[in-house]
Parts: sequence; C-alpha cells; structure tokens
Amino acid sequence: MNKQIVITASVFGILAVVFGAFGAHGLQAKISLFELDIWKTAVQYQFYHVFALLFLSLIPSAKAKLLNWAYWCFTIGILLFSGSLYLLSTRNITGLSVAFLGPVTPIGGVFFIIGWASLLFSAIKSK
Repeated sequence: MNKQIVITASVFGILAVVFGAFGAHGLQAKISLFELDIWKTAVQYQFYHVFALLFLSLIPSAKAKLLNWAYWCFTIGILLFSGSLYLLSTRNITGLSVAFLGPVTPIGGVFFIIGWASLLFSAIKSK
C-alpha cells in the first residue's frame, strides 16, 4: 500500500462527499438545474478518480515511474477538471470572474486520460 496515494485519495474522497452533500442540500435552491448538473459531474469525476487512486495504491510498484505518472495525472486532473467545474457552476452566486476556466476543464480531462494511459502502459510492461 502506498501511503501517499491513500492519503491523497482519502482527502479527495472526503471532499467529494462534502461537495456532493453541499450540492444536494446547499446549492439546490441557489443555482440552476444546468449548473447543478455541472456540479454533479464534478463530484462524479472526482469520485471516479478517488477510486482510481485507491486502486493505484494497491499495485506493487514494479513499474513505479508509470504509476507515479498516473498518480500525479489523476491528482492534477481532479484539481483542474473537477475544481474548474465547481467554480464554473457557482460563478453566479460567488460573483467570481471565471472566464479563464473554460480551457482548464478539458486540460484536466487530458490529465485524466494521461493517467489512465500511464496505468495501461504500466500493466503492459509488467510481467
């Protein structure tokens, strides 16, 4: 078990539960259904990649470099993809000017893809 990955996954997991509950109970009357759907997408992708991180933490580190890449890509992907969606979906109530975040979301998605590709190549290279 990789302690750093488990800690990262645990923090993101806690935040996903908190953000999910906040979206369901705190934001429901404050943002549009479209914005709430964006919020839910952020929570879903955060959870998907929390589980991916937990899975990574259990893999013997025979190909540590590729697994480390996957770890960092999933982590950055959560921050960029889900983080930008959280901010974009609440921009009307926060008053934040978040126009710069439009391109950040797909960049986070690219990090997710690279993370999954790293995991794939690690599996292919392992014996």
